This record gives sequence, C-alpha cells and structure tokens, in this order.
Amino acid sequence: MQDAIRQLLAELGEDPGREGLRDTPRRVEKSLRFLTSGYEADVDAVINNALFSVEYNEMVIVRDIDFYSLCEHHLLPFFGKCHVAYIPQGRVLGLSKIPRLVDIFARRLQIQERLTNQIAETLREKVDPLGVAVVMEATHLCMAMRGVEKQNSVATTSAMLGVFREDARTRMEFLELIKRPELNSRAVMMPMGLAGVHE
Repeated sequence: MQDAIRQLLAELGEDPGREGLRDTPRRVEKSLRFLTSGYEADVDAVINNALFSVEYNEMVIVRDIDFYSLCEHHLLPFFGKCHVAYIPQGRVLGLSKIPRLVDIFARRLQIQERLTNQIAETLREKVDPLGVAVVMEATHLCMAMRGVEKQNSVATTSAMLGVFREDARTRMEFLELIKRPELNSRAVMMPMGLAGVHE
C-alpha cells in the first residue's frame, strides 16, 4: 500500500521523498487500515454474549452516537450522529454494544443509506426485538469540499423496522425522544436529495 501512496503523491505533482512527505505513506496506510477496520470485525465477537433475558418491553434508545465513515465514491469523510432504538421481546443487548455495532459498519467504505440499514438489520437479526429504529445525520465532505460545495447541508437517513414501521405512535415516540419529529414518515433522505450526496 505504501508504494501505491508514493505513486499517488508523485501523480499529484509532489515529491514523495521530500521531508514533509517522506513518512506520509506509512501514516496514510496506518490511518486507512484503522478507518476501514470494520471489514475485519466480527459482529458476534463484539456482541460477545451480551444478550440478557429480561422482562422489559419498553423502548431502549441510545442517542447521539458519534460516527465517522468514508464515502466510497470519493474516499472523503462523512460524520455525524446516530440514534438507535429497539423494543425488546424477552432479551436486551448490553448498551455499550450498540455504539460498537455502529463503529463496525461505519469503519468501512460506505454510503449513508447502506450504513443505516446495516445497523438496523444487524440489531434485528441478533436481538430479535419487536422493532428497530435507526436515524443517522451526517455532514459529507464530498458535498462540502467539492461538487456542490454546500458546507451547511446535512443528510439524514432512517431505517424503521417492525413496530417502528407499522405503528405511527411508536415511531413518533422515538422521533420525539430524539427530537426529530419532522422525520415521522418512511421517507429516508433530506430535501437535498441523493444527487448531492453521491455526485
């Protein structure tokens, strides 16, 4: 990988051998391997039997989870907040595991829509709850630094499964608790639209 990075620097018109860039290939490789470490992560190992039987069937929410990911189209970062909820039916997942699941899928080359769905579907598969809800809000540097150059735009995606999709009151309760009542629908993207995110 470091040879490829040196070649990329040269193609950009730089001298990979100059003092400021001499160690850049090593640093970039280390950074990229960390930022894409989700490919090697084992979901079951992360959960690590942290599923507990409990007589609790009310909503569980972990909100304002910071996440950072790389857009697969330009390899530029997108980052923001993730809000996750589920309604258990007989067992709950250790709370610290939910941000870890977010990290597993965020630390891959991604698009925000897929990332949102992967978190929701994994929770549904591993916990078997009555429903799962995930809302993600992110700033995309591929929109802010290039392309449409809209620095203040935010892309919002949601995945509503089970009772969150079927029951408007349950969905509204979740959105009220994370203070996003404007998302009380099955629509997924911000008014900015898909073109601005993936252009």
